[in-house]
Amino acid sequence: MGDVSFSFAGETLHPLTCGALFWPARETLLVADLHLEKGSAFARKGWLLPPHDSVDTLRKLAAAVRLTGARDVVALGDSFHDADGPARLPEAARELLAALLDSTRWLWVTGNHDGESGAALGGQAVPEVRLGGIALRHEAEPHKSDVAEPYKPDVAEPYGSDAAEPDGSGAEISGHFHPKVLLELRTGRRVSRRCLALAGERLVLPAYGAFAGGLFVDDPAFARALGARPEALLALPEGLLRIPAPDKSPLDKDKAA
Repeated sequence: MGDVSFSFAGETLHPLTCGALFWPARETLLVADLHLEKGSAFARKGWLLPPHDSVDTLRKLAAAVRLTGARDVVALGDSFHDADGPARLPEAARELLAALLDSTRWLWVTGNHDGESGAALGGQAVPEVRLGGIALRHEAEPHKSDVAEPYKPDVAEPYGSDAAEPDGSGAEISGHFHPKVLLELRTGRRVSRRCLALAGERLVLPAYGAFAGGLFVDDPAFARALGARPEALLALPEGLLRIPAPDKSPLDKDKAA
């Protein structure tokens, strides 16, 4: 596989083709929007979806942990589709998650769908946190730059001796928006792919869940949340593909209207 690493806020980050982001210096794997048990949530409303989304998502995540050797996992919110999701986990998914919680130190960042519900199964839940000067939160908000507290885990071994105090740098990694980008293949066919969205010191991870949808990166919501139109980053077997932010977006049309 080609080199997909890139520099962000003075750190080297390594995106994986599965949608996770590995932080080698901290041996930490970041994922966003697992939306576990989305299928069962829809089934309760009469919308039948295949019931295997949690197992598929957790198998993919377990493979990413093995590939990277990550010691720590930070899930950036909406890990469950709703707060009752942990109780609905099928046995196979419950066993997969238990194995992950046993083999890594796990941090649940709370989201708008799940709150602190994941912590009932293990790990630690926080509304947001700062690691190495980078804020980790569920949803990017332009006015938030130095709110997050350094990680103070409820475990005997400290997360890291160099955990930085908030420094006002504004660097953050988040989820929530499920970024995706439209690609045109050589055949002329267009396909959408999940991607990272990067604007300055704000980085949004793609949704990791099997049933999670997506929002195109040129949607005005990204520019409003990040303060600028983002570029799209895709980890491909050949290397990192960077697609510059478009010169114009629907946000420009909104301003002109």
